[in-house]
Amino acid sequence: MKKRTALGGLFLCLTFSAAQLEPAQAQSLDLASSKVVDLSHAFNAETVYWPTSPSGFELQVLHKGPTKAGFFYFANAFCSPEHGGTHLDAPMHFAEGRWTNAEIPVERFVGPAIVIDVAAKAAANPDYLLTIEDIAAWEAAHGRIPDKAIVLLRTGWSARWPDKKAYLGDDTPGDATHLHFPSFGPEAAAWLAKERRPNLIGVDTASVDNGPSQDFLVHRIIGAANIGGLENLTSLDQLPPTGAILVALPMKIEKGSGGPARIIALVPR
Repeated sequence: MKKRTALGGLFLCLTFSAAQLEPAQAQSLDLASSKVVDLSHAFNAETVYWPTSPSGFELQVLHKGPTKAGFFYFANAFCSPEHGGTHLDAPMHFAEGRWTNAEIPVERFVGPAIVIDVAAKAAANPDYLLTIEDIAAWEAAHGRIPDKAIVLLRTGWSARWPDKKAYLGDDTPGDATHLHFPSFGPEAAAWLAKERRPNLIGVDTASVDNGPSQDFLVHRIIGAANIGGLENLTSLDQLPPTGAILVALPMKIEKGSGGPARIIALVPR
């Protein structure tokens, strides 16, 4: 199914196949009447990484100022682990033999987003896990989650960024055994993978598994199903439960287990 949209006299043709969107969920995108929401934290010295990460984000100025020829030139070098800040977890991060970063079909990074909001429950329980009942309640209110959608979980945790102790629940260097933050539950992740087959899932916390998890079942479940995970999102409160289009493009790292990403949503005004 093709839709044409106009912006400043130019037309953009967007195609969503029947396999991507169910008839009741088919969407057209009018850029002229949409706002762009940045769902990404900036990378800097305060970027939150997993406590066991040996390093964080490092930026080195290579040149900033006039050249010998007299014109201004500015360039940096950066170094970063794959998993920190707003980023993608490729399926092979926790599932041997599944897609690595560069192997994920690019069309999986663009699609209709649905947002399940559990911020109130997470405020009462920092270890809250999304349940199948939460999903059922969402579908009762908003309709069936379309196959191949991008399922986002809003917990409200991005408001704590970049305070590591508040965001992770503990800031002990090198120790990830005392973390506290909400996320997807294994049963909910398994149900989504089997019954709704999302292209991606994402959350505004440090992991698609909640803080206390030591077996990372959600990572393993979605990885086995070749579903990528988006972590450390922000501004999910600016997205409606349905109607947004997500564009989640990670750095294309060959043989990567993930990578930094700039993630945006196009939301009808």
